[in-house]
Amino acid sequence: MKILIVQNKKGIGDLIIFLPFIEALAKKFETQVYLLVKENSKALDIVEDNKYIKEIIVLDRDNQSNDGIHEGVFGTFRLIKKLKQYKFDKIFIFNSSLRFNLIAKLCYIKDVYQYPLFFKKNQNITLAAQKLLESKMGIKVKSDPQILVDEKKINSIKIINNISSNEKNILLGIGGSGSTKRIPAKTFLKFMDYCDENYKCRFFLATGKLHEEQIILDEILNSKFKQKCIRLDNLRLKETLPYIKNCNISICNDSSFSHLSAALGIPTIVLMADTPIIYGSYSPRMHPILPDGVKEVKHDTLGKDKINAQKIYEKFEFLIN
Repeated sequence: MKILIVQNKKGIGDLIIFLPFIEALAKKFETQVYLLVKENSKALDIVEDNKYIKEIIVLDRDNQSNDGIHEGVFGTFRLIKKLKQYKFDKIFIFNSSLRFNLIAKLCYIKDVYQYPLFFKKNQNITLAAQKLLESKMGIKVKSDPQILVDEKKINSIKIINNISSNEKNILLGIGGSGSTKRIPAKTFLKFMDYCDENYKCRFFLATGKLHEEQIILDEILNSKFKQKCIRLDNLRLKETLPYIKNCNISICNDSSFSHLSAALGIPTIVLMADTPIIYGSYSPRMHPILPDGVKEVKHDTLGKDKINAQKIYEKFEFLIN
C-alpha cells in the first residue's frame, strides 16, 4: 500500500506541527508514507532520521512569486504526471483546497481524505487535523511533535564543543523571518544578565542570515557574553539539531527554533509578540510569554518591545528547577 500525505503550508513550524498526524497514519496502516511538502519546510533536514517517512516529494510552488514548476495550470499537470508514477492507494490532504482534491482524482487515487472544501478561514491548525483523523480513521492524535536525532551525532557535538552538565546550556532563538516577531537584543541581554548572576551558563545563538537577524546576533556577540556564546547561524539546519538537543532549555522568538527545540524534547519558552498563541502552545514542552499588558496575542499585536526579560527569567528558573 502506498500512502501520500499532502502538507502544503510553508515553513518549518508547520511541518513540525503535522508530524504526529503523519506518524499516526504510518502506524495505522503499518507502512512508511510519502510526504508532499514545500522545500522551505526543510523536511529533508528535519525528518532525515524519521522511520515513518519513505520519501519526500517537493512541491515546487510559491503563491507569492508565481515561481516553481508546479505553479499554475501547466504546473498542476506536471505535478499530476509526477504523482501518477507512484500509483498511490490513499491520499490525506491536510488542507481545504479544491486544487489538491482534483489532483488526487486525476491521479486515480482511490481513497481521498481531506478537510471540508472551502473552509480555510479561521481554521485551527491542530484541531482540523485531529478532527480529520478521528472522523475518518477513528484515531485520536495528541499534538506532541517529536524529532529524532541519532545519539552518535548528539554525543559528537557534546565532545567537540566541551558541553558540560555542570553548566546551564541555553538555546537562544534570536532570529525569525518576520520583523514583528524578532525580540530586541536588549531583552535577551537582560535575560542573560539574570542568568549570569545565578548560574554558570553557555548560550547557543540560533538565527538565520537575514540582515536584521544578524544585527541582533552581532549586538549579543559584541557584549560581555561573547566568550560564553556559540553561534549556530553558519550551520545547516540539520547540523543545528544535535546542538539544540544538548541544551537544557530554550528561549526563542516565535520562529523555527521554538518549534524545533520543543520537538527535540527541550523545555521551550516561546516569546509570543505577534502570532496566535496556538503556535507557541501546541506542544506540552512549550511555555509562552506574552507582551506586558496583553491577554491575547494574535497577528498585529506588535508586542515585541513589551516582552519582559524578568518574566522570561522567572519562567526559566521554574522550568530548570
